[in-house]
Amino acid sequence: MIRDSFLYNVVRTARPQQWIKNLALYAALIFSGFFFYVPASGPSYFVTVTYAFLVFCVLTSSIYYINDIIDFESDKQHPFKKKRPIASGLLDIKTATVIAISGLLLTALLSMGMPLFFKLLLLGYLLLQFGYSKIFKHIPIVDVVSIASGFLIRIYAGAVIVNLHMSVWFLLTVVSASLFLAVGKRQSERTLLIGQKNIGETRVTLKRYSQRLLDQYTSMFANATWLTYALFAFQNEISAPRQKIALFYSFLPRALQSQKLLMLSTPLVIFGVMRYLQLIYESNQGESPEKVLLKDKPLLITVLLFGLIVMIVTYFLT
Repeated sequence: MIRDSFLYNVVRTARPQQWIKNLALYAALIFSGFFFYVPASGPSYFVTVTYAFLVFCVLTSSIYYINDIIDFESDKQHPFKKKRPIASGLLDIKTATVIAISGLLLTALLSMGMPLFFKLLLLGYLLLQFGYSKIFKHIPIVDVVSIASGFLIRIYAGAVIVNLHMSVWFLLTVVSASLFLAVGKRQSERTLLIGQKNIGETRVTLKRYSQRLLDQYTSMFANATWLTYALFAFQNEISAPRQKIALFYSFLPRALQSQKLLMLSTPLVIFGVMRYLQLIYESNQGESPEKVLLKDKPLLITVLLFGLIVMIVTYFLT
């Protein structure tokens, strides 16, 4: 069977579905207005960020191997994680260790010609994840902050690689959204493991998060996510519509003319937050945000529409 094959289990442990998180590297490029920019010398910014994205994919997959090796014993006690290749014995630890080390060496090789600060962010991400596996995930609050920090490092990596500036409100949006996803993950984990005798063995911090506390955290960061994005969108200005778009503007009454067009995407952010909350509380699907995004059609459509509006406003109305 395919599921029992060595190659399948190697790829499965690498978790390619998690690479969707690395798309955060493109955020600064998209919102800065430099998505199609080609410098006088060297490749386009898009190509440069894409290369950085691939480097991060190699690194994150290597880290998943390391995490599964470290969590071998606790994963065997988990009702779902025990099915992972390493925990179930389908992929032995020695082979997994060789693959993990090879991935880290490949990451170092691929990043040799990249900027110093990008390399430091790669190292910082590696140390953060190693610290999370060994220490941080066992400390309440610190565990969710560590998860959110991983997203923030990705954002900075995408900006550093092409030397772009980021709005403070945009960074606050990223922090809020990351904490929202991290708390949602804990919320769903607690719900899925409730009643399990070994809940303390699979995730020690879940004993320290009461349902009431998680509800408070979820509400706080859900509100912060859409509000900080709304402020970011309001601060983003379109200086002057160009050519045919400018002609279209001339027919509009002043009440409909606005230089804050990015705010058109704000309702989609609010809907996305509300939909994700619904999935967390009614379907217990927040444990894997990447799976939720790919499987839930309303949320996927919302994200695609959001991206379309951002691209149109940023690149065709300026």
